[in-house]
Amino acid sequence: MNLHFDESVTVNYKSNSQKIRVMSEFWALKNLFCPCCGDIHIEKIQNNFPVGDIFCKNCGEIFELKSKKNSTGAKILDGAYHTMIERITSNTNPQLLVMNYSKNLSVTNLIFIPKFFFTPAIIERRKPLSKNARRAGWIGCNILYKKIPEQGKINIIREGEEFKSDEVTSQYLRIKKLQIDNVRLRGWMLDVLNCINDIKSEIFTLKEIYKYAEFLKSRHFYNHNVEAKIRQQLQFLRARGFIEFIGRGMYKKIF
Repeated sequence: MNLHFDESVTVNYKSNSQKIRVMSEFWALKNLFCPCCGDIHIEKIQNNFPVGDIFCKNCGEIFELKSKKNSTGAKILDGAYHTMIERITSNTNPQLLVMNYSKNLSVTNLIFIPKFFFTPAIIERRKPLSKNARRAGWIGCNILYKKIPEQGKINIIREGEEFKSDEVTSQYLRIKKLQIDNVRLRGWMLDVLNCINDIKSEIFTLKEIYKYAEFLKSRHFYNHNVEAKIRQQLQFLRARGFIEFIGRGMYKKIF
């Protein structure tokens, strides 16, 4: 890969945000492979297409590309709030690519986040634009990047180091075992996974997970048997090879 942006593609643009968008998309089209299937035929989606920026001709997956200077931080600015929620709940959300670039316009990090790691809980509603704004009343959103489980963040480039396509696709195929189309059930699994990640040791107990019951209850207030739901999610993660039951209420992470 050539990690440097091509500034020549921005001659017809004035704003910095437009230039970064054009350069990052052009870079992806020239250098990126599909993180889902490994194919090198990445194409640009027609302008004003409401769902994504680029797509893979081989597997048909659609990707949205978000670029930010230096580091991603806790939040990623996105588009209209209601559109985003509609996309997530109808399973039409694109895959997400999160890019960081340096001040000398080189790609430093590129992370692939599969669409099945998104739930309404990680979408933050922003304040409506003021009545004096050009789009008065418009409501945008932020993606709460820090609330996405680490398992859902696949490195394509990390601190300038490139990962091979087969490494990326293998990791994707493994975590694809966690795909749940039902958004409510997906939320439960991802929340329990975040709780497991929060425990620092490799070995953890059922009792330790139960300590998160109040947090999980606040996220899923409609459920009145939280501990049973926790056990169900542990069984799901165990069946898909992400944790191992080692006896006497004890589990081992095998992420």
